Amino acid sequence: MPGARVFAELGDDPERFTDARALKSYAGSAPITRASGKKRFVGRRFVKNNRLINVGFLWAFAALTASPGANAHYRRRREHGDWHAAAQRHLLNRFLGQLHHCLKTRQHFDEQQAFASFLPAPA
Repeated sequence: MPGARVFAELGDDPERFTDARALKSYAGSAPITRASGKKRFVGRRFVKNNRLINVGFLWAFAALTASPGANAHYRRRREHGDWHAAAQRHLLNRFLGQLHHCLKTRQHFDEQQAFASFLPAPA
């Protein structure tokens, strides 16, 4: 069960991550961007919580079959030219942002709201 492992790695302090970007950086799913006046480098993180990123990839992969919104998001990223791992990382980033929002606002996850731009409107 990926959900329990994600919560185990995040801990029980609700103020641990000030925003979703901090959570994504801690997990290692957000890239590092370094820019100067002439050059720009975008690379992967080497310092990260390996257990969290591993269970996050399992979470995103399992969601492809269980969630129509996650599948639509993944397919859209693939159509735009992302490789499988990059599309899965983008999906994980989206999930981590939504998880942070749900924990901060104490709301339940709503797939229709989370993937509104990818899902058809309910009839």
